[in-house]
Amino acid sequence: MKETANPYAGMWVTADGYIRHELLPNGRYDEARGSRRSAYQGSYTLTGDHIDYKDDTGFTADGDFRDGILYHAGMVLYREEK
Repeated sequence: MKETANPYAGMWVTADGYIRHELLPNGRYDEARGSRRSAYQGSYTLTGDHIDYKDDTGFTADGDFRDGILYHAGMVLYREEK
């Protein structure tokens, strides 16, 4: 995946900051939960506004970006502004 081709790369967080998904431009992600950094890591693919995750243990999940919000596995994540 070209780095410029990924409009969703960056940090996505729940409103309470507990879940933090960092979508890296190279198709990898790193998820933190609470104080547990790198709780889950793996790869992701984008198809339009749909995201498919596969963590390094083989677990899969998916989500959708709608109106600048990521809806993933019952969670709502917002892009973190720098």
